[in-house]
Amino acid sequence: MADKMALPLLLPNPPPSSSKPFFPNHHQTQNPSQPPPLPPPPPPPITPILHELLSSPQTQHPSYPRSRTRIGRSRDSNCGKPWSHHRLSSQGQHILDSLINSPFDFSKLDEQLHSLVELHRDEFGSSLDSLSLDVLGIVKGLAFYKKFELAVSVFEWFRKRDDCSYILSGSVVSVVISILGKMGRVSSAASLFRSLHKDGFDLDVYAYTSLITACASNGRYREAVSVFKKMEEEGCKPTLITYNVVLNVYGKMGTPWHKIKAIVEGMKSAGIAPDSYTYNTLITCCRRGSLYVEAAEVFEEMKAAGFAPDKVTYNALLDVYGKSRRTKEAMEVLKDMELNGFSPSIVSYNSLISAYARDGLLEEAMALKSQMVERGIKPDVFTYTTLFSGYEKAGKDEAAMRVFEEMRGSGCKPNICTFNALIKMHGNRGKFTEMMDVLEEINACKCTPDIVTWNTLLAVFGQNGMDSEVSGVFREMKRAGFVPERDTFNTLISAYSRCGSFDQAVEVYKSMQEAGITPDLSSYNAVLAALARGGLWEQSEKILAEMKNGRCKPNELTYSSLLHAYANGKEMERMHILAEEIYSAVIEPHAVVLKTLVLVFSKSDLLLETEHAFLELRKKGFSPDITTLNAMLSIYGRRQMVSKASEILRFMNEMGYTPSLTTYNSVMYMYSRSEDFEKSETFLREIMEKGIKPDIISYNTVIYAYCRNGRMRDASRIFSEMGASGISPDVITYNTFVASYAADSLFVEAIDVVRYMIKHGCKPNQNTYNSIVDWYCKHNRQDEGKKFVDNLRELDPHIATGEDSRLLHRIRNKWS
Repeated sequence: MADKMALPLLLPNPPPSSSKPFFPNHHQTQNPSQPPPLPPPPPPPITPILHELLSSPQTQHPSYPRSRTRIGRSRDSNCGKPWSHHRLSSQGQHILDSLINSPFDFSKLDEQLHSLVELHRDEFGSSLDSLSLDVLGIVKGLAFYKKFELAVSVFEWFRKRDDCSYILSGSVVSVVISILGKMGRVSSAASLFRSLHKDGFDLDVYAYTSLITACASNGRYREAVSVFKKMEEEGCKPTLITYNVVLNVYGKMGTPWHKIKAIVEGMKSAGIAPDSYTYNTLITCCRRGSLYVEAAEVFEEMKAAGFAPDKVTYNALLDVYGKSRRTKEAMEVLKDMELNGFSPSIVSYNSLISAYARDGLLEEAMALKSQMVERGIKPDVFTYTTLFSGYEKAGKDEAAMRVFEEMRGSGCKPNICTFNALIKMHGNRGKFTEMMDVLEEINACKCTPDIVTWNTLLAVFGQNGMDSEVSGVFREMKRAGFVPERDTFNTLISAYSRCGSFDQAVEVYKSMQEAGITPDLSSYNAVLAALARGGLWEQSEKILAEMKNGRCKPNELTYSSLLHAYANGKEMERMHILAEEIYSAVIEPHAVVLKTLVLVFSKSDLLLETEHAFLELRKKGFSPDITTLNAMLSIYGRRQMVSKASEILRFMNEMGYTPSLTTYNSVMYMYSRSEDFEKSETFLREIMEKGIKPDIISYNTVIYAYCRNGRMRDASRIFSEMGASGISPDVITYNTFVASYAADSLFVEAIDVVRYMIKHGCKPNQNTYNSIVDWYCKHNRQDEGKKFVDNLRELDPHIATGEDSRLLHRIRNKWS
């Protein structure tokens, strides 16, 4: 697929990550007269066009530092007033004024700064303290007025002087590193830090904290942690601000909760008490692992410590409950928030809408949107994208597209998150043409794709069982300069396991650990899902035990995978025991696990248990999604319960669910075994008319319908259509023809089919030959059956050793 599809998607390189260590293993105390200048800013990254998932002409796009909303109060020390620095001399203020007046002639910088040095020499003699204060004030002032390049130039000018170590204080170094971070020049900041450290410059806690912040604000979290660890090794004691930045980094990285708690305990042991920012950050850290219990504990500790929760606190807590699908608790937080005088904001409502949408409570989510509009709060791109994703996940594509059109109609422009959701919807439905249109629209809107775009493509191809495309996209992703993070590894594990490539999924997990990335809840769940697909329930139980031992708190997806592992491993007793724990609320009867019970009981062909799980889901007030309804349809279809299946189809239609390929395949299966077998082709045509590409199951079902009823010409016609559509027949396809011809005593034709399948690279299995010998015997032609077996190696030279003996034994024992 990857080598046949042209994906016109601009996927830019991320800012380059420095491979150099921050601190080389050598020290130099002498201060050179001409220190190396700061590296120039990196050129705009080359943006490869993903064409044929290989190569194509390239375009350039600038790389901008990511804009981030900070948690807590503003960092503007002047509180919105014009900038002033009371320790700046009159000459220093005069020079600053001349520098900030646009446009400034850079050629005059040397003259201006030289006059400042001379003035201080005349007025203060050999003391450089006052000059140091002026340099700090000027650099700070330029930073305040966003004259970043000029501020760096001033710093560089003084750094070239022999007496720079007396003029440049640790404070000015801290400011310059912060400036470089804001400019997105993290590599330059790191290079400056290394150079100063090598020259024996006294780097204080503020310089370290500035570099950690620069790395963090540009998404280079591992480098931020590396600086923090080196800082501790050097004996530089972190401040409260340092700890707060590092905690925020750990939260963004999805670091396990026990490691975050260890940082907090270390901070308290050092005599540093958490502040409101610390508590807000800790609550935010709980989002990734759905740690709503831990978030509530932090919230109570915060109040006990004498800190009043603010709007940031409440919104962070709402977000945790939203991500954890705890709608009831989220509403309680909203009430508490309003009682304490904080009006809900767009952030508050978005968190609540996310909670309801994730739980499939889409009517409630839409009601919240209406409520926020009534309060004069205009929905933003996050609101619409969350609702779109909720409808997409539920299988209500038309409703999802209505949300998308409403967003555009309101003047709200889609962002990359919206486009990623569109890619996911079309890709998971097998609508690759529409997916391509979205990729083209990303370029047309001049929207910058991100790592999530790549991860979405990986997930889409994995969902469709296209393992070579998964590998191709991953290679392109690395070639484009994107460094795989935890989410990428988790997506790859899931994608390969969906493709049946379990060994590759295990290799990805090992690669993640080798890259120094600690598995989080999503990682464990991805591995569990892979184990579940193979029915490896014993290994799944070991993973669950490891999680419970403190590494990671299991959630509803964990138990969902365990149920699938039991079902695929045919461990019905264990599956029933776990189901009872869910029904009795020993394990929380979450919507996800109740839906999973419907799925696993359906695929285990346990009708009463399937219906019980579905009723429990409805009794709890949860809405079924398209997958749940497909499971009900499947079991009814397999049992030829046409009236029940029709009820499900009517419900889907009335409630606005968009039938998926699985829906159609279940309906076709049901009719293929009935008197109305021709309807199976009718539904095949309907799939095509709706732009859904049929899969091998679709074609095999219709072929079976015609073969079963002796309509071999029609079966051959569908066979030809399947090949023309690019889908290769599998052993089930051929076995259907073989069995049908043999049943009608057309053994020459049956053997011709075997010869044809071998020629086209499809290896016959035991069922292939069982059909032929069984029908020879059923027609009382055992001797011809034995002769067929005796000559079998001529027909199939690669037949397994002992296969002929097995077939002869079958004829003797079963039909004698």
